[in-house]
Amino acid sequence: MIVADIEAAVATGARRAPACALVGLSVRTVERWRGAHPVDDRHGPKHAPANRFTNAERRTICATVTSRAYRDLSPHQIVPRLADDGQYIGSESTLYRVLRAEALLTRRGRAKPPTLRLVTAQVADGPNQVWSWDITYLPTPVRGVFVYLYLILDVWSRKIVGAQVYDTESAAHAAALFEQTCQRAQLDPRGLVLHSDNGGPMKASTMVTTLERLGVLPSFSRPRVSNDNPFSEALFRTLKYCPAYPSRPFADLTAAADWVEGFVQWYNHEHQHSAIRFVTPEDRHTGAEVAILAHRAVVYARARQKHPARWSGATRNWTPVTTVRLNPTRDDLLDQVRRAA
Repeated sequence: MIVADIEAAVATGARRAPACALVGLSVRTVERWRGAHPVDDRHGPKHAPANRFTNAERRTICATVTSRAYRDLSPHQIVPRLADDGQYIGSESTLYRVLRAEALLTRRGRAKPPTLRLVTAQVADGPNQVWSWDITYLPTPVRGVFVYLYLILDVWSRKIVGAQVYDTESAAHAAALFEQTCQRAQLDPRGLVLHSDNGGPMKASTMVTTLERLGVLPSFSRPRVSNDNPFSEALFRTLKYCPAYPSRPFADLTAAADWVEGFVQWYNHEHQHSAIRFVTPEDRHTGAEVAILAHRAVVYARARQKHPARWSGATRNWTPVTTVRLNPTRDDLLDQVRRAA
């Protein structure tokens, strides 16, 4: 069975040596097994280690760590305390190993156990389906004092659909900006997915209540995972590293708001985004990208027809990007690679 599994893995493109190592065998052993009369000649240990803990010692460990004095402490706390009392019953790793074998390795203390939070994958195949938003600091002349830029981005088109600068960071400002953005776009937000990180304004009751009232589906990043909100983070990097970003702090709130307004105009209507075939977010949001990319494909086809010897393969891909995934799963990434190949 092992040989058959290894051969199946090799047939699908795996290398033989890593496949053998995965099951704990050498390539020579597997080749010997593939002979006319395969025999498993492996020999396991014939005796227990001489320094193995006895059953009495294991019972002592279990009795000690479950005693009233130590039942709420981890082995890392128990071992030094025992040493202070002149006792040594085993190392921390030994205590963990014995507790695991006796099914006693449970969480100690009153703290809640860590929760496994799966990343939320969102898919958009058109505008106004998935939005992403975040807040970033903009410096002022006073050290340690900032103004706060709230930005809402359409994940599919990369268009900035809402932006406002405030002097404080609060959920009330975020909720007001979201409602204003929907009204300005004449959009019914029911069913819209709004993604953000786990910041205070994002999860505050004011913002959550507003989203529930409007029928919006909130989506949040995993705790302490900054790249779960990649579109907003990438936008902030573009904003703060573009040539027009001021080299000095913003004089006041009005100056920051004026500069942000100019940036939004440039980003939406002039900036050609690399992830959407180098069209502007506005062209993609309104559907004008189809004609633009079709024209580019014609230009490239004519150039290839004029000088075919200069083209070793297909021309550049100018087909529109139909689907955008927020935090794609591993299977989604593999499917994307296969389609690109």
